[in-house]
Amino acid sequence: MSSLSEAARRSGRARGSAAAVVGFFAAAWFAWAMAVDLPRPLTALLDAAIVVALVVAVLGAVLAVRSPAESSALADRAVRRRYTLVVVIEFAVIWAGAAVLGNTGLSAWIPVWVCFAVGVHFVPLAGVLGEASLTVLGALLVVVAAAGLLLGLTTTVAPGTVTGIGAGGCLLAAAVLTLAGKRFSGRRTPGPVDQRGSEDSTSPAGAPRRRNHS
Repeated sequence: MSSLSEAARRSGRARGSAAAVVGFFAAAWFAWAMAVDLPRPLTALLDAAIVVALVVAVLGAVLAVRSPAESSALADRAVRRRYTLVVVIEFAVIWAGAAVLGNTGLSAWIPVWVCFAVGVHFVPLAGVLGEASLTVLGALLVVVAAAGLLLGLTTTVAPGTVTGIGAGGCLLAAAVLTLAGKRFSGRRTPGPVDQRGSEDSTSPAGAPRRRNHS
């Protein structure tokens, strides 16, 4: 099983790509929040949030393009294959749930389902990419989905407004932190590559490798 070194996880290509994707989807969630009529001040605030999210996405894309391709975590074929599998399953689950809700007259709850599915998909993705902070992001999105469900059932607030603002805010924060090289949590998921990196300083027999000090 292939995994990633810390350098690959925190490289400019990896951070830029993640910030670009997450920033774009943050803007999409903010836009989704405005699918219903909202007070003008809230609409203006969401418009500003969309602009900020798109700026972060563009900055991330620029960083990714200007960084060496081989430094990306997805340069590893096995990691790329597992990443693609997780994303394909995510989209299939989202589509299936949205189709059921849409065909049963419950389309107002589609944003809640999508937010929940996106949050859950970050859990296996955290293992694939070796980023424990993605688990934190996933948990936050699941909480947002639960809030959208609860408020949608007990108040007149549209579920899509709750999930749009909540998910957009979480994703924007994640994009900004990623671009800055920070994490939601200070931990990362260790992998075999890290272990191999520590073993590089020893001989196959486990004895310390001699260093040439000349």
